[in-house]
Amino acid sequence: MRVRGLAMSGGGREMAVSAAFTALLVVSILLLPSLLLTSGRYGPSTSSAKADWPFLDGGGGGQGYPVSFAYLISASTGGAEAAARVLVALYHPANSYLLHLDREAPAEEHRRLSELVSGQPVYGRVGNVWIVGRPNLVTYRGPTMLSTTLHAMAVLLRLGRRWDWFVNLSASDYPLVTQDDLMEAFSRLPRDLNFIQHTSRLGWKIKKRVQPVILDTALYEADRSVLLRPSRNITTNRRSLPTSFKLFTGSAWTILSRRFAEYCVMGWDNLPRRLLLYHANLVSSPEFYFQTVACNSREFRNSTVNSDLHFIRWDTPPKQHPLNLGPKDYRRMVLSSAAFARKFKHGDLVLDRIDREILKRRPPPRDDDDGDEAPAAAAAPGHGGQFFSYGGWCSEVGLCSNPREPDRKGVIKAGAGSRRLTVMLNKMLSERNFRKQQCR
Repeated sequence: MRVRGLAMSGGGREMAVSAAFTALLVVSILLLPSLLLTSGRYGPSTSSAKADWPFLDGGGGGQGYPVSFAYLISASTGGAEAAARVLVALYHPANSYLLHLDREAPAEEHRRLSELVSGQPVYGRVGNVWIVGRPNLVTYRGPTMLSTTLHAMAVLLRLGRRWDWFVNLSASDYPLVTQDDLMEAFSRLPRDLNFIQHTSRLGWKIKKRVQPVILDTALYEADRSVLLRPSRNITTNRRSLPTSFKLFTGSAWTILSRRFAEYCVMGWDNLPRRLLLYHANLVSSPEFYFQTVACNSREFRNSTVNSDLHFIRWDTPPKQHPLNLGPKDYRRMVLSSAAFARKFKHGDLVLDRIDREILKRRPPPRDDDDGDEAPAAAAAPGHGGQFFSYGGWCSEVGLCSNPREPDRKGVIKAGAGSRRLTVMLNKMLSERNFRKQQCR
């Protein structure tokens, strides 16, 4: 996402109104989530999808599949093509997908994303892909990033499809396993686990992130997305560490259980809302909020796995952004056993290698290719593979566009990615490691 720096404002006028505008963050989460969706979902109603795809159950989830996932794929200006590619690499009919393109992106780019999604016949047959129709203005490192994630969770819960875990990704992420690999590995896990990288050792973040008080203009202005510090002298604009709860920090990328997602959205006690108000004036709040909610909740503090399941390469010492991954990082990505990696430049050659060797997918046929015509979302005859990632639902030429295959109901074809991921998960969840890495 494009970096928007911290603007400095003279005087304390923003401080005088910050409390009032902070309330907008909570209100935005409580609005009807259906307002986010466009005519939005590409495809027929759930009942129609069920008729076309007999392995979908009445609740819209994957009957016969052991687990399923709900994905948020976020993109900023220039990220429409990358978001569409990530969607294809992640796609599985048992999952649910919501795409959010920042409102700051030009209208042409929003139309392009709609065209890329609506152009895939399989999405329409299943009806499990949505685009946010009223996108949020998102400030990098601001609470509007957090607000967008929470709103997406509310939408995906309201849609009524079955899913077990919520996964937030950006258009610069990419999977390192197929969805069948992910399903197979997660099928052995308790459904209440939350993969949240976390620590209470705040270190340099105390002075740089926690103590400064900021205001995100995207909370109250329609066309300005900037973080404001109300005083030129930032040393006089600091707050002390909280005493009624303990702050935790970590990665902004998480895999959250459905139960925890419901807790964050509906909050059957007051903790999620109280912490949301606190984080509305915190720099890089997505790196704090879910960690702090989980670790201060009696119900969820013992359900955290201290990992985001991402492969990320950083400078030494770490800077604001991770390093871009390329072909030279391929071997380390595979050996990491991670489920996802970030960040990539759109169109980098290493993505083609991941497609070819890990996901076993190929690009669709070109218009000028010879041979039988095939839908863009189907396999390409004579091209040695299929457009979507390999799996039980899409493992043979042409099968992706021909859902009426009753013997494929709930079929999973996991591979080496599942074995690598399972070994890593077993190590994380071992008696030696699991408890001692939780919320300390």
